[in-house]
Amino acid sequence: MSQRTLRRRAAIWLAAFCAFYLALAYFAAPEFWTWRDRGFRTQRFEMITHTPQGIPGDPINVGLVGTEKEVVHAFAVAGWDTADAVTLKTAIEIGESVLFGRPYPDAPVSRLLFEGRAQDLAFEKSVGDSADRRHHVRFWQADARGDDGRPLWLGSASFDRGVGLSHDTGAITHHIGPDIDAERNFLIGDLRAARMLISTSELPGIGATKTGRNGGGDPYFTDGKAVIGMLRQLP
Repeated sequence: MSQRTLRRRAAIWLAAFCAFYLALAYFAAPEFWTWRDRGFRTQRFEMITHTPQGIPGDPINVGLVGTEKEVVHAFAVAGWDTADAVTLKTAIEIGESVLFGRPYPDAPVSRLLFEGRAQDLAFEKSVGDSADRRHHVRFWQADARGDDGRPLWLGSASFDRGVGLSHDTGAITHHIGPDIDAERNFLIGDLRAARMLISTSELPGIGATKTGRNGGGDPYFTDGKAVIGMLRQLP
């Protein structure tokens, strides 16, 4: 094979390599990162929960990026308890807690649906001895990831101010405090104080409203934003 033929083939291979590099570095790779980023910052979610009966519930106002283990660990360090599942036994226990003022720090929370699914995780922080007053949050693992590849969890945080009858259905339920932004900020503040957060950012939520009503008919107001916290990675 002549030197001229070898040089021609080498030039062809070099041109092919350069074309592959340019396509990868300037088109494929940026598109990959854009696609992955869409899951977190530009993907659109409904940002409202619903009761099992289809009534609009509490809005999504908080989120975390981290593994399930990191989410559970962060709340434990911050002094929050994991909520028990709703069973006949736990329903009786929460009733006794409310009626007789008995502590029940991991009392169950009711089922809410986000994009058709019940919550994956729920946490709470009691105020006083009874389970009728508590900070609480439900989380759903979203079909999206943060920049580091860890899953995004979207949540609904609110404050249970007491037990009563639903304004819409008449069922026994917790009534939430109207300032759900304050509860969102309380939760993020607790995680930040526990040094569990690397950073925070915001996602558009349901939009600002002064006349919101949840699944129990309780009024709420909000600036309509969801604060997203990036959790510290576990070793």
